Amino acid sequence: MKINSPQINMMYKACMKASKVLIRDFGELEKLQVSEKGLGDFVTASDKRVEKIIIGELEKSEYSFLTEETGLIEGKYKDKRWIIDPIDGTFNFLNGLPHFAISIGYEENGEIVSGIIFDPIKNEMFSAHKGSGAYLNNFRTRVSNKSDFKNACLVHGGPKGTSKARESILDEYKKISMKTNTNIRKSGSAALDLAYVAAGRYDGYWQRELNYWDIAAGIIIVKESGGFVENLKEEGFDKEKVDIIASNSKIHKELRNFL
Repeated sequence: MKINSPQINMMYKACMKASKVLIRDFGELEKLQVSEKGLGDFVTASDKRVEKIIIGELEKSEYSFLTEETGLIEGKYKDKRWIIDPIDGTFNFLNGLPHFAISIGYEENGEIVSGIIFDPIKNEMFSAHKGSGAYLNNFRTRVSNKSDFKNACLVHGGPKGTSKARESILDEYKKISMKTNTNIRKSGSAALDLAYVAAGRYDGYWQRELNYWDIAAGIIIVKESGGFVENLKEEGFDKEKVDIIASNSKIHKELRNFL
């Protein structure tokens, strides 16, 4: 790892340990016990196993936790906490699509200062620490340099089936797609969408109604790669639902104006 911070080192070790279970389970999908939390929102036995391993590795810090499966866990330090999504891209995972990631952010006094997004299938580790830059494995990441919005490579999460704003979100998608010459991508993993913006693979990304744990690690990774990231509601990111936009500096204003 290029970044030397106690939090990054702890997150790295937790990811490496948990990913062994994740890779094994991905190869044995037919044996997984799957329960349905709600329409389009599934939780797997693997989700719970991975989260348990990560918490076990990080709880020695005595920090607090906010996790997708367990919720809020108060530790000795209330102003320091880990924000965890054990499998971001669960539906991809369930369907045998090799595009999902472990996402862990470290928050201090309400600000994300470190983050790791690990894609275990592609063996890609995206990491960042405030003031120390962002990296993909051992190489520094930078957002793209593209300024031509019409030819921008954009990615959008789309609405969930249960969303009350489904029609307006689809209308927004149609409006922006008419302004570009390229097809807008949809990958199924908000964490990797942000990581790919940071690495310059996508020029811009937006999605509405996200949870904090989906995006916590990605926020600092995009920022440390020279990108812009904000909540479209002009609030902090630690709200119940976040409308996020992230991009390079050159198309950010134009994409923001459409939203």
